[in-house]
Amino acid sequence: AQLVESGGGSVQAGGSLRLSCTGSGYTYSAFTMGWFRQAPGKEREGIAAIFSTGDTAYADSVKGRFTISQDSAKTTLYLQMNSLKPEETGMYYCATREGYTTPWHRAPRINDFDFWGQGTQVTVVS
Repeated sequence: AQLVESGGGSVQAGGSLRLSCTGSGYTYSAFTMGWFRQAPGKEREGIAAIFSTGDTAYADSVKGRFTISQDSAKTTLYLQMNSLKPEETGMYYCATREGYTTPWHRAPRINDFDFWGQGTQVTVVS
């Protein structure tokens, strides 16, 4: 599987960005996808996940501000980010795991996923 993120950039605090992640090279019919963030000097943290059922899960810190979604063909994953904060600056990664997953009611974790993109940089300026 290959994942390519795009849509990062620099934005003022309080602004919005929409990230995209295009997937290829996998044919499994059921999969879970997620978004992660890694701030400078910090561990990678899970932000949001979307399941093959259409259910979603978010980290508490982004609930109500970020929205994860997919296109109808399920080849592109999105992350709409609103009301961005300077501390949300970092590299944003998408990830996928094969097969059906019972939806979680928690933020995604690194070891939940098998394949990762290279990331896209988001900088939030105060």
